[in-house]
Amino acid sequence: MTKPKLFGYSDKLSVKPGDLLQFYVNGEGTDRAEAKLVRLIHGDQHPSGPGFMEEEIDCHANGTWPVERQYTQLGSFLEVADSSRRLALDGSLTAFAFICPTRPQSGCHQTLIGRWDNSESCGFYLGISKNGRLEFTVGQGGEVDRLEADVPMQANSWYFVAVAYESKTGRASLFQEGVLNRYNSLLSRVALVKHSAHVSAIFRSRQKNLPATPFLIAGARDWQDGRGQFVSQLYCGKIDRPGLFDRALSREELEQIGCGQKPSSQGLVAHWDTAAGYTDAGIGDVVTDTGPFRLHAEGHNRPVRGQTGWNWSGRNDCFRLAPEEYGGIEFHADALTDCDWKVTKAVRLPEALRSGPYAIRLRAGEGAGLGEEYIPFFVRPKKPTSRIAFLFPTASYIAYANDRQSFEAPITQPITGMPAVLSDIDIELGTRNDLGLSACDHWGDGQGVCYSSYHRPIVNMRPKYRSSSANVAWQFPADLSVIAWLEHQGYEYDVLTDEDLEQEGMGALEPYTCIISGTHPEYYSERMLDATEDYIAAGGRYIYLGGNGFHWSVAFRPDEPWVVECRKFGPAWKTWDARPGEYYMASNGQKGGAWRAQGRPAQKVVGVGFISEGYGKSQFYRRMPDSYHRTVSWLTKGIEGEIIGDFGLAYGGAAGVALDRCDPSLGTPPHVKLIASSGGHTDSYLVNPEVIHYAFEGLSGSYDYRVRADMAFFTAPNHGAVFSAGSVAFGQALPVNGFDNNISRLLANVVNAFVKPGALPGSWWISEEKQWR
Repeated sequence: MTKPKLFGYSDKLSVKPGDLLQFYVNGEGTDRAEAKLVRLIHGDQHPSGPGFMEEEIDCHANGTWPVERQYTQLGSFLEVADSSRRLALDGSLTAFAFICPTRPQSGCHQTLIGRWDNSESCGFYLGISKNGRLEFTVGQGGEVDRLEADVPMQANSWYFVAVAYESKTGRASLFQEGVLNRYNSLLSRVALVKHSAHVSAIFRSRQKNLPATPFLIAGARDWQDGRGQFVSQLYCGKIDRPGLFDRALSREELEQIGCGQKPSSQGLVAHWDTAAGYTDAGIGDVVTDTGPFRLHAEGHNRPVRGQTGWNWSGRNDCFRLAPEEYGGIEFHADALTDCDWKVTKAVRLPEALRSGPYAIRLRAGEGAGLGEEYIPFFVRPKKPTSRIAFLFPTASYIAYANDRQSFEAPITQPITGMPAVLSDIDIELGTRNDLGLSACDHWGDGQGVCYSSYHRPIVNMRPKYRSSSANVAWQFPADLSVIAWLEHQGYEYDVLTDEDLEQEGMGALEPYTCIISGTHPEYYSERMLDATEDYIAAGGRYIYLGGNGFHWSVAFRPDEPWVVECRKFGPAWKTWDARPGEYYMASNGQKGGAWRAQGRPAQKVVGVGFISEGYGKSQFYRRMPDSYHRTVSWLTKGIEGEIIGDFGLAYGGAAGVALDRCDPSLGTPPHVKLIASSGGHTDSYLVNPEVIHYAFEGLSGSYDYRVRADMAFFTAPNHGAVFSAGSVAFGQALPVNGFDNNISRLLANVVNAFVKPGALPGSWWISEEKQWR
């Protein structure tokens, strides 16, 4: 008997009591699931901690939910709204485009441009054959004619391609010319590779355009029993300035277009200017048709904009400087930004719900393994109810969503120094592609994934989950250790998310006296970073409980807050590199890469910044002389000895996984107090490449003094202050010994002082202008 499998997601991550939240559930091997609203308290099942903790909540949505098999449309493509059927050409035609295929020999047909129904074999399309050659196909159901070029295409090389089809004679002519310059392609002119192809044939059949078939760029209509209509023959690569004529163009006319000249208006039906629409704030998913009928195209699953086109000269690295050189829209057959499933249940949240992390818990069959699913969300209050807010780093959760580094990244095991520890859910993730990829992964054609989304099930944003590559609780389940600590200590607190910070800026933080971060807030947008800096400068008190924080620059679009964009490049630990000229994010025009490379290292905001990461063993902190200074001795009140945090749920110590250190050369405030530092890390901890100008032996934990976690404190204007732990593992040390330990004592000292109005014990202040609430 097949064991049931459940996967689900919600339409929003951040909600308030009384909000309507929609849930989307896929059920396999079952048609029902038992649902229960739960408040999540602790997510790590490590035996040295309190174990998994949740509280069941009364809710009208509790009970049996009907579930069904849901299907996901993978792949990015463009669809043209054509109610007048202008593009349903029944006679002669010419289709053309500049293209740069990234996976020409995929073993599947790939549609570039056309109106083709794959299940009915009707219509026409210009595309790439299974063996990587340009092809043109027409069909009328039982009869299909196909013409294939005699020269295979090279991956990552630019071509101008076209087909001229004369319906009266049935002659179809394929035109393929390489348009490589010194910058735009993988190969240069010195490579002995043939790029040109010109073939023709007489077709017996003619195209039959079915009324319901859409005109698509980078895909074709298809149909399956049980699933219905979907898009197949998905293309991998770039397309620049495609177009369509209702007549067969001569070779001379095609050569002129291939040289960059404007297409003739005679017989022009559509010409999509993929370079039009760029602004300083980026570009959206609509591609403008400059032809006579204005048949604009709409993107699905976020085709990548801001990419170099066929005419990129190499002189500019941003679409804002030379938009005409950025017409290359990039498509991927496995792209996913929205599963777009049918709604399973719409739930009105109880009005009396307190702020905190919640989930709908679903169980089918035995209610274990893949038969148990948690769909998490975060409830912020309608009005602030506490001086403390815990800020869940949801941008980083989304960036790492369903990461497959254990399966596809060759660097994973050498970095972690251990084989992957796979659970049932990891194996399930590795065997299916309908759950999408993370911003640490590669699309199937080898290009780095620059978009990630929470409109899909995210298996590693679940309580109980352990990272398969690191074999520790990671991100969301690790952050729940801090929530469990707040509960155990009896603090009143609210929760916020990165989504709130992105949408409201400092306004989301301002009502609170003390903000506590998650353990790994790595991915940060400009507005989020601005709000954090402004909050502290205005008198806010900030507790940074992580490591490797505020590292990558990311962007969101207001109309789709569930999608995060990042562009990775430069000297940093990363699993992929953006190509030259593709460093700026299409979502808002902001430069991607690391914040440090833009003059905004984390040290400037929280005093410490990323220096190393490592796995298998964490270390303790040792108190530094500053910790005994009269202005900060209150931090360590009640702590005996010099050793702090020689325990923890993440490799047995409070200083580990990712480490941050003070660095005055990068903006650590000059009056910072160094409370404690770790040391003696294993050689799996390597120095951050951002600080290495020349590689040499000894850039690792047992040799390099820089490989350490610094626990730092400094005061800020208007009675503000920052405490930084400088370690991802810090928060996971809190639950050890029933929360009775010196890490817990130290953090309680910080929180107790931070929530009180006025000056901190023994502190001097730059300004006393702000009156605390």
